[in-house]
This record gives sequence, structure tokens and C-alpha cells, in this order.
Amino acid sequence: MKVRFTSGRVRVRLDDLEVAALGRGERLVARVAWPGGGWSLTLDPASDGVAGEGGILTVGLRVLLAELLEEAREGVTLPGPPRVDVEKDYGPQHA
Repeated sequence: MKVRFTSGRVRVRLDDLEVAALGRGERLVARVAWPGGGWSLTLDPASDGVAGEGGILTVGLRVLLAELLEEAREGVTLPGPPRVDVEKDYGPQHA
């Protein structure tokens, strides 16, 4: 999972294995820790909406999961705040 933060927006890019894991109901977590703090982002296929507190952001994909799993779809957007774009980033690595 690749995560990019900009002002008021989070962009998440997933490979094919990560999208398949969401389809199986698995949560995906990206974490960065440092002394005295840290940050984490969780994509949760069983919840809805965007919720955050401190350095923890949870993105619920339940309502949009079927759309994300459609082969022809490139991604989905949750309005937030912050706005979260979840996109497929399929490369040849798993072909």
C-alpha cells in the first residue's frame, strides 16, 4: 500500500494482492512509528466512512467495496474530511 498525504487529501494506491485481500474481508494497515508518536492508516472493508483521531486514520470501504473490486474501476473516493482516494496501481509484479 502506497500512501500520500496532501493538504486535505489522502491518496492510497493498492496492488492487486491488496485489493484481493480487501475482497476477502481483510483489513490493510500502514504504520510509521517514531519516539513519542506515530501514524497509521487502516483500510477496513467492514466499516464505513472516514474517521481519525491523533495519528490514526480509518477508512471504511464497506459501501464502496463492490465498486472498488470491479475490474474496470480504477478506484473510489470517500469525501471525508479528509478526502480519501483509493486507487488500483497494478503493475507487472504479480502478473
